[in-house]
Amino acid sequence: MIAIPKNAREEIRVSVDDYRGIPLANIRVWYLEGDEYRPGKQGIALRRELVPQLIDALRAVQP
Repeated sequence: MIAIPKNAREEIRVSVDDYRGIPLANIRVWYLEGDEYRPGKQGIALRRELVPQLIDALRAVQP
């Protein structure tokens, strides 16, 4: 899992999860509630084989 600070109360977490035997890349915003981070609704889960296409898309919008 990789955590990228978004602001003082949120972070973006990138992880690899398994859903019914399908490996997924999960990119989700987690928010701080009290002393603990909790997953928010904002995010995306996609099949791992689509990750290279997502990286290409992100590079295309990079300044």
